[in-house]
Parts: sequence; C-alpha cells; structure tokens
Amino acid sequence: MSLALLAAACASEPVSLPTAPPPNHGTYKVGVPYQIDGTWYYPREDPNYDETGVASWYGPNFYDKATANGEIYHAGDLTAAHRTLPMPVNVRVTNLDNGRSIIVRVNDRGPFAKGRIIDLSEHAAELLGYKTAGTARVRVQFVSRADLDGGRPPPDLTPPEVASAVPAAPTSRVAATALDAVPGTAVAPPVTARPLPSPLPPVTSADVAVATQPTGVVTQTAPVATRLYVQAGAFTTYQNAARLVQRLGNGLQISSITHNGQTVYRVRSGPYDDIGDADSALARVTAAGSNDARIVVDN
Repeated sequence: MSLALLAAACASEPVSLPTAPPPNHGTYKVGVPYQIDGTWYYPREDPNYDETGVASWYGPNFYDKATANGEIYHAGDLTAAHRTLPMPVNVRVTNLDNGRSIIVRVNDRGPFAKGRIIDLSEHAAELLGYKTAGTARVRVQFVSRADLDGGRPPPDLTPPEVASAVPAAPTSRVAATALDAVPGTAVAPPVTARPLPSPLPPVTSADVAVATQPTGVVTQTAPVATRLYVQAGAFTTYQNAARLVQRLGNGLQISSITHNGQTVYRVRSGPYDDIGDADSALARVTAAGSNDARIVVDN
C-alpha cells in the first residue's frame, strides 16, 4: 500500500479488533498474469513458497471492501494480500525483528508498493508487533490451502474450460551467451546457505488441522540479526550475473551462495540497516531498468 495510506492507517480512530478467523465466503482462485507499473506478476500454486522481505499493513480505505477472491476485508481479521499466491491459502508470517509468528489467510492481491512482500490486516500487524512502526522485516512461508465456505476443500486445479480461456502473458525467448568477466567486478567465494531459523514449533499429524488455521495464536522464537539487501537477480552462471551488473551499474555487486549443492550468483546492493535506505536503493535500481528488483532480508 502507499505511504499515504499507511500514514492514514496509523492515524485512524481505534477500531474493535476481534481475534476470530475470517469467514470463508470467498472463492478459491489462482488468477491470471497481470501487470502493475510495468511489472508482470504470475500467480501460481507454490506449496514450497518461503521468502523474506518487508511487510506493511492495510489502511482504513480498504475497510469493508471486497478482496480479490470475493471475501470482505475487516481490520480485525487475520488476513493478508500477496501478489502471486493462490487465494485463499494460509501462510505463516514471522517478524524477524522480534521473533513473533502467526498464521494468516491470504485472500487479496498486493502490496504493489515497491519493496513490500506482503500486506497484513491491521490486527495481524498488531499481533506481530509492527502496527505502530508500519513495516517489519518478515519471513513468509506457505502452510496450506484454506477451506471454502462450509469446510469444503478447494479444488485441486482450475477447471480446464477456465484455464483454456486465460490469455497468456507476453513472453519471449531469452538467449544466453557466455561473456568474459566484467573488468573490476569481483565475486565473493561461494558460501553455504544458512537458512533463517524455522518459526514453526514441532506438531503432530493430529495437530495440523488446528495449528495451520488463523487462530490469532502468536508463537515466539529468538529474533535473529538480519540485514537488508536489494536483489536485482540471481543466476546459476557468473557470466549472466556479470552482464546484469554491467547493464545496471548503481553499485551492484555479485555474491555467491551454495543452495541445494548448486552455486547461485546473486546481483545485490547493500547491506542496509534501515528500511528507508533500502527503499531508496531499490528506487535507484528500478530506475536503472530492473523492474524485478526486490528487497530481501538475510543474515
């Protein structure tokens, strides 16, 4: 959401914030590709989704309005907006600044402000401890699909007649050519990825149905020291990463990481300690021609 909406949210009159999960009156949908401010987004099933970034929260301009899947937004519901995940699904959001973690129901599209990974409802932001600050460094993890009205599970796939009618987003074939290293561009030696601590407490199979619903229960883990980066891309070949650095400039550097036994070359700037500094850096990289750049949180 925009900074203006965020400011309005923080200055609004107090509202009643019940802890009950939202009613399940929406429809299950994945959605079609769409474009916002020159950037294409591709909604899809993604049960392995696990990303870090900066969270914001909904302002009062959205109270009692329909969400993207037909539910109604209420400030006290434990809901969220995400750009590409199906709706509705449950995700776990962990505030990496204080270790607080809750499960929320994704039922809307957004946020479309650059540098934000998820928009939470007002009450969810309050439970995670960042309502006053307006933003927080978070980790977002897919938990499960959410039931529809009456407890019925959502369909496994979009009906074929619907899928066939979806217009394809514009695509083009990308030709990759090996290049010599860009003079003056250094790359750090590969390091083994250190995943952020899991916020999920151990649960048994009997507990899953209860543990994966938006109940308002907040779990707590020890916060970890994190820093912010602006990431313009990640590649499995150094040459492609070097080519992006050469095209964008703006102080970007290449760092390598070992993930699942494979070396990945990340094109980044940073680290930054302040979200405002990361936002400014993201704006510079975007202006240089990288619509896919994003803010990530790393330790």
